[in-house]
Amino acid sequence: MARRTLPILKNLTHRPTPAHFLPKPDPNTRSVTYMPRPGDGAPRPVTLIPGDGIGPLVTNAVEQVMEAMHAPVYFERYDVHGDLKRVPPEVIESIRKNKVCLKGGLKTPMGGGVSSLNVQLRKELDLYASLVNCFNLPGLPTRHENVDIVVIRENTEGEYAGLEHEVVPGVVESLKVITKFCSERIAKYAFEYAYLNNRKTVTAVHKANIMKLADGLFLESCREVAKKYPSINYNEIIVDNCCMQLVSKPEQFDVMVTPNLYGNLVANTAAGIAGGTGVMPGGNVGADHAVFEQGASAGNVGNEKLWEQKKANPVALLLSSAMMLRHLQFPSFADRLETAVKRVISEGKYRTKDLGGVSSTQEVVDAVIANLD
Repeated sequence: MARRTLPILKNLTHRPTPAHFLPKPDPNTRSVTYMPRPGDGAPRPVTLIPGDGIGPLVTNAVEQVMEAMHAPVYFERYDVHGDLKRVPPEVIESIRKNKVCLKGGLKTPMGGGVSSLNVQLRKELDLYASLVNCFNLPGLPTRHENVDIVVIRENTEGEYAGLEHEVVPGVVESLKVITKFCSERIAKYAFEYAYLNNRKTVTAVHKANIMKLADGLFLESCREVAKKYPSINYNEIIVDNCCMQLVSKPEQFDVMVTPNLYGNLVANTAAGIAGGTGVMPGGNVGADHAVFEQGASAGNVGNEKLWEQKKANPVALLLSSAMMLRHLQFPSFADRLETAVKRVISEGKYRTKDLGGVSSTQEVVDAVIANLD
């Protein structure tokens, strides 16, 4: 018999193994989802600004979890406080070198003409896009379900840029500057985000019925960019109607793109609907640099009671640090961290006061570490 016919006969006579005798696939095995470039696994330096109030407490929580995961990052710490007149040059230099920063909240003095260091950082590094992801966490009860909103806010101009001066005693002029360049690039970023993250709709938030030139230019820019992304639905909404729709039917929104001031208000409203500012991640990104921090307003930065009791909620900054890991192209570490945080929230045993629990920051951190895969 020819040798080449043996394999054919073997296949014809071989009986397949019954399905119940085959080894069951391990549900914990992972398929290849990310193919790194050579050198991508090298530990990356990250500038760390603990900030004011509860800032050091929650940034320390991130440091502990990163160490427990053996994440390929290490931190360069700089003590910066909101009462400084300027961000120290060595801090700016560190962020320029490292490209990435993790930041606790910086307290901004009310009035007195003191410039916000948060705004200074955004301008100095041209962090033109602020992104806040507001979504329901399994196990955390809220008034609305199926909320998953991404608010993308222009970060460098508009009223929030703080361009003010006193014309004469008793008369202050506050400038709202809107440019086509900045409006187009934030619109492009919003549509790129939607396209790359399988989002379906981008909604532009405006007040063009009153500010016909400024917000009209913003809308015009959004419309022009929308034509280049035919697969993404585009619509527009006036900011006051937007707030009403958010609190009544937030699940209708997907990605929202806004000028500077409106974005701050909309993001905080959406965060409150989805579970509170203590669980909403966010970041600020430009062409070359990114700063990750608590997504919605850090109004509890100066809460001395939270600091003294060591009961600040670290979840928002932990989820922001997962965004940072993904930005650094360490997706498996980001997935592990997010999964552990969501397990802790879902189980409900360890929650801080703002989520209806009595746990301390450290208890939440220990629970997250215990749930790491």
